[in-house]
Amino acid sequence: MIDPQISEWISQLLRWVHVITAIAWIGSSFYFIHLDLSLKKREGLPPGVGGEAWQVHGGGFYNMRKYLVAPPEMPKELTWFKWESYSTWITGFFLIVWVYYLNAGLYTIDPAVRTLAPWQVPVIGLGGLALSWLVYEGLCRSPLGRNDVALGCVLFVYILAAAYAFTNVFSGRAAFLHTGAMIATWMSASVFFVIIPNQKKVVAELLAGRAPDPALGKQAKQRSTHNNYLTLPVLFLMLSNHYPLAWSSRYAVGIIGLVLIAGAIVRHFFNSRHADKGSPWWTWGVAAACIALAIWLSIIGKPGNANMADVQTGVTPATLTASFDEAVLTIQSRCSMCHAAEPVWDGIPVAPKGVRLDTPEEIARHAELVRVQAVLTHAMPPNNITEMTPDERKAVATWLAQKDAVLR
Repeated sequence: MIDPQISEWISQLLRWVHVITAIAWIGSSFYFIHLDLSLKKREGLPPGVGGEAWQVHGGGFYNMRKYLVAPPEMPKELTWFKWESYSTWITGFFLIVWVYYLNAGLYTIDPAVRTLAPWQVPVIGLGGLALSWLVYEGLCRSPLGRNDVALGCVLFVYILAAAYAFTNVFSGRAAFLHTGAMIATWMSASVFFVIIPNQKKVVAELLAGRAPDPALGKQAKQRSTHNNYLTLPVLFLMLSNHYPLAWSSRYAVGIIGLVLIAGAIVRHFFNSRHADKGSPWWTWGVAAACIALAIWLSIIGKPGNANMADVQTGVTPATLTASFDEAVLTIQSRCSMCHAAEPVWDGIPVAPKGVRLDTPEEIARHAELVRVQAVLTHAMPPNNITEMTPDERKAVATWLAQKDAVLR
């Protein structure tokens, strides 16, 4: 068995490398989408060049040109942009295995949703990712793939259907993460199975002295465009595990749909602006409305309620002390095995996020975190692994509500 401290370091290093590679992939993806849209057709360009752009960065000037199909002959050196994508997916794969599969009982299996054996978690998770890629690939290659708008609508519905399926087998946190991983798998697999192979076919045709098929570039461009519009929603889903108000809501699938729309429409603004087709500022209003609606759904759909306790305006110091003592007893019995100076839960070397709940002083200090994690949502204990009862949550809510009444 791996020492918990070493395990924690492995988790942090995997996450670090994953973020670094994701920055590289997203940066290059956004850059080339911007470049492609900003190219201008000018007189005097060589045959086959669709446009050029002059750019300045780091004290240097750059003249960028794009060939509609390929240059008449291959250059001696050619840079391929692929390892940013591959490295992001590979590190993400190891991270999901390390955190969500090897610690399935803590983060992925929620008995209130479905009782699973630990071995079933990776089978369902990885099987779902593989199946979703086959569906995505089939839709893109079907006659539907010739209509970008229709294809986008069908993919939107499919993502929501997959998210609904994940929420019915995994914890809310793991369901959001797997929905994001599913989309990220489409994006990286498109690079591996479509974009790069098509570019290699173009290169092979050029070396053989034949004209490449323009359909190869068109197909690759479609996948690249999908990646562009899906990037922002994927980032939200990947970061959501730290913020339970979204994934713990009973309207979690609707929240995912709203985030998909908001992220895509923000990208539409930048794509339009970079292509000199105007700045559709209305997109920001629509995106803001989507996020506002998502926030509202998270609030009305939360499993807990800050006002579970019937708080009277005449709260006395005695009643507040009594409610605090009861809350302390509950929190210490259900939370302090992890959130302590020396955690006793197997695999937890230090208190998660440095939050200790083993003394009354520490509990009072972290009252707002307790409110979000155990009252407004049921994110903690994770998957209710210590079996915190509704009455115990009500006791904590009573203390928090009475404390608020005194402060008012």
